[in-house]
Amino acid sequence: MKEEERLNKVLYKLELYLLKIIPYLLAVCYFANTSLSYGGLDVPLLSLIGGISILPFIFLYVSSFVFRYCFYHRLPLYYILISECIAYYDIYFGIPVNNRTLFSINLSIAGLFLFLIIYLKLKYAKTVR
Repeated sequence: MKEEERLNKVLYKLELYLLKIIPYLLAVCYFANTSLSYGGLDVPLLSLIGGISILPFIFLYVSSFVFRYCFYHRLPLYYILISECIAYYDIYFGIPVNNRTLFSINLSIAGLFLFLIIYLKLKYAKTVR
């Protein structure tokens, strides 16, 4: 019984760690895919690894509340959501700007979220100490 309890603890900690790190990895994949697409490179493997549909997104978002993660752990999910909304709007309705301007918008959004993540991480780290 002790062996099973220990294994459950290890799996629980592993799941907590993965739920913290996966949104950041997905956000990096989205940013890399956007940057490479602007340069004319299509990397299907990157889309396969980093692509996310609505159901896993909902699972990650709800899990962040269940395990009481801080707000800055949800920021990569918000970045992904905003990037997807812009991409889908551009696909279905078309944004009347050239590719360079659209890429600049995506870079600005990524920079804003990166700044917010760093700011909130430092602010939260100060309150914990």
